[in-house]
Amino acid sequence: MNNLQAVSTSYGGAGASAVARNRVLRNTYWLLALSMVPTVLGAWIGVATGMAAAMSPGVGLVVFLVGAFGFMFAIERTKNSSAGVPVLLAFAFFMGLMLSRLVGAVLGLANGASLIMLALAGTGAVFLGMASLSTVIKRDLSAMGKWLFVGAVMLMVAGIANIFLQSSALMIALSVMAIGIFSAFILHDLKRVRDGLETNYITATLGVYLSLYNVFQSLLMLLGIGGSREE
Repeated sequence: MNNLQAVSTSYGGAGASAVARNRVLRNTYWLLALSMVPTVLGAWIGVATGMAAAMSPGVGLVVFLVGAFGFMFAIERTKNSSAGVPVLLAFAFFMGLMLSRLVGAVLGLANGASLIMLALAGTGAVFLGMASLSTVIKRDLSAMGKWLFVGAVMLMVAGIANIFLQSSALMIALSVMAIGIFSAFILHDLKRVRDGLETNYITATLGVYLSLYNVFQSLLMLLGIGGSREE
């Protein structure tokens, strides 16, 4: 709330709140766009070197969980300092590396490049749709956050279990559910910024980035499964 209070002191009234909200939203969009660069770079390096693909599923899971939660803890600790943005971008690079196993597998299909572009287009459409909805919905959506969080935890647990079960049917079901849950998370997080409930753009960017990452990954899994069956 410090940023919001500072702007309120300078400008006063409801107009000040609107200025602060717009600033956080604008910075969130810019940082979100910037975070795509290290993500793509990380995925490209991962595919080129085969780094992620060389790990066994168990080792890959441990590296992902330790790295992801470690970075998220570091982002939370540095979000109010000048180190916050570099740490977030480093996290995006790491996530790109972890995504490279899936990207490499899809690229191995005859139409792999077009499937990746289709997944990117679908993710972009989801983001634009949720961003547009966040501008027209007037009610407070904060209450849905806890239910979405529970759903995300259940997805993670089921996803970890499926690493060992290797069930295609369960993977398809989880991917469809993930697209729905994380699309709703994008709406929820952007609405929080618009309502002035989230005043730190680094935190806001992290939330939306993770949702977009999961939507893209889930779309790519579905398209990859469909593409492999057509072979």
